[in-house]
Amino acid sequence: MKVAFLVATEGIEQVELTEPWKAVADAGHTPQLVSTESGRVQAYHHLDKADTFAVDRTVGQARPDDFDALVLPGGVANPDALRLNDGAVAFAKGFFERGKPVAAICHAPWTLVEAGVVRGRTLTSWPSLRTDITNAGGTWVDEQVKVCTSGPNTLVTSRKPDDLKAFCEALLDQLAH
Repeated sequence: MKVAFLVATEGIEQVELTEPWKAVADAGHTPQLVSTESGRVQAYHHLDKADTFAVDRTVGQARPDDFDALVLPGGVANPDALRLNDGAVAFAKGFFERGKPVAAICHAPWTLVEAGVVRGRTLTSWPSLRTDITNAGGTWVDEQVKVCTSGPNTLVTSRKPDDLKAFCEALLDQLAH
């Protein structure tokens, strides 16, 4: 299976990109980095610069039909930038329209709020997104991982890097279906 990892050009929480990426690759799937611009993206360890990663495709070159699932890593700046990019928002929304699995961790549900796809869904996130999710018609829960199947697709969400083990397990479980 091909799995898109959608990120902005900077502000990605590195471990929220690399741990799910490794889990997807180790399970025999093909991860691809999709971003708003070509070149390299800058990851962070919280507020400190970390590694850079090569972009495989831009949102202008990629289509949801090219992939079997979508992963949205967090970091505060990353999803905040994505939600301002119409192409990135449309790309994420396309996975919901096609009934494909989506996994989002930490602040990443901001992109989903912008895409208008959380109404009627139950999800978790970094606690500061609670009001945004609720205002967008979603139900926010404080759980390590939440798998929501009430909608056109399965949505896997987690709160923070400490939840990555459960997040990756739930993501791989959805890819196995």
